[in-house]
Amino acid sequence: MAGRIIEAGLAKNFKATEFGAEIEKALKALKKADKQLAQVIKNVGACTLKPDDIQSPFMALAESIVYQQLSGKAAATIFGRVKALFAESGGMTAEEILTTSVQTLRSAGCSNAKALALIDLAEKTVSGVVPTVERLHTMPDDEIIERLVSIRGVGKWTVEMMLIFRLGRMDVMPATDYGIRKGFALTYGLADLPAPKEILAHSEIWKPYRTVASWYLWRCLELPAEAW
Repeated sequence: MAGRIIEAGLAKNFKATEFGAEIEKALKALKKADKQLAQVIKNVGACTLKPDDIQSPFMALAESIVYQQLSGKAAATIFGRVKALFAESGGMTAEEILTTSVQTLRSAGCSNAKALALIDLAEKTVSGVVPTVERLHTMPDDEIIERLVSIRGVGKWTVEMMLIFRLGRMDVMPATDYGIRKGFALTYGLADLPAPKEILAHSEIWKPYRTVASWYLWRCLELPAEAW
């Protein structure tokens, strides 16, 4: 998901020009705070991170659930089949999922665990545990994480990806992510993958721009060997 970045319209209360200005501030601060990360920034080049608009938290999380542990092509096919189940009823909604059996969701390609997760997501959307998109944009990161990890099949990493790539939050540090750990090891010349707590401790110097630092750790994996 880290690579699924598109330059679509941003959320209505989040202007592209403002985000771009914040990225510039982040780059200046990160270069000043961390010489090794500054070299990665130089080697990678401009930060092209632009959050994709989030119209429906329910649909964004449903997509994340279906995509877990699958290739992009396979997941897209299954998610398309799930949405097709509701084509005649006006589209996939939490309310429609609650009228659908596990067996029907499995017939579209979902595993039993993913079918149960989609139903739990629908229940928590209808009950208000999953915030509206308007509410999401006013909530602090920690509160969003606390609410959404209560959904079956949704872990902290999934919510962190939403915070970065859908909500444009600037200070997210997904330290358990393999790409982040690998990128950190390359950046700082470590023989082994660092523990998440090691990354979190180091990332204190990147605040409040840990999202941008994370983006560069991901991108540094794409650099040619001679860059190191």
